[in-house]
Amino acid sequence: MVRDGYIYGLSLLAVAAIAAWTTGGWVWAVVPVALSAFFFWFFRDPHRLIPAGTGLIVSPGDGLVTEAVTIETPEGRRQRISIFLSVFDVHVNRSPICGVITSVRYQRGKFLNAMNPASADQNEQNIVTVRGEGIEVTFKQIAGLLARRIVFNYAEGDSVERGQRVGLIKFGSRVDVLLPGEAILQVKPGQRVKGGSSILAAMPEAAAELTAMAVERVRSATPLPRVPDGVRP
Repeated sequence: MVRDGYIYGLSLLAVAAIAAWTTGGWVWAVVPVALSAFFFWFFRDPHRLIPAGTGLIVSPGDGLVTEAVTIETPEGRRQRISIFLSVFDVHVNRSPICGVITSVRYQRGKFLNAMNPASADQNEQNIVTVRGEGIEVTFKQIAGLLARRIVFNYAEGDSVERGQRVGLIKFGSRVDVLLPGEAILQVKPGQRVKGGSSILAAMPEAAAELTAMAVERVRSATPLPRVPDGVRP
């Protein structure tokens, strides 16, 4: 569980205890106990199996893929995948690739509904670029209508592993991922993904290997190789 879960959850349990003690009953303690249970659940941080292999780009967060488009940037053609995190999703964010963080930029902005396409550019957000294995991937932690706090625990120059926990967005939000133009997408709008575990895209050689492995997996019912959370592939 994320530390914030203990802070909110235990604080509300203390409020419930005080309410029960001062009123002589548990009626006034029901609401803070219920809220405490919600916060313990919301700030969960489940173990994930990280896909092994070079050239793979995993989801930085849990949620629903709402968009997958090709865009033009000053650096050239890129593909953008947008993922909406509802209040019911895990809100821990993970690095999409292994490499070095080359840029971290916090942008002040609005708090539009994260489902609104305009939120990608106008909302408050943290923009992180990671470069490694010959790939450069940028992901945005975007605040939403309820999400008013973005947490990122690393800085420029730090090394991260694929699927490594890097931060958190609180209470409903959005994550955008900018991928190389030549990357081959493995997801589509309407699909649900899990942070650190779901493969969003693969570089051409890795995609070919995934296809071959998928065919073999169908034949032999053998799952794709994965490594334990926190272990470098």
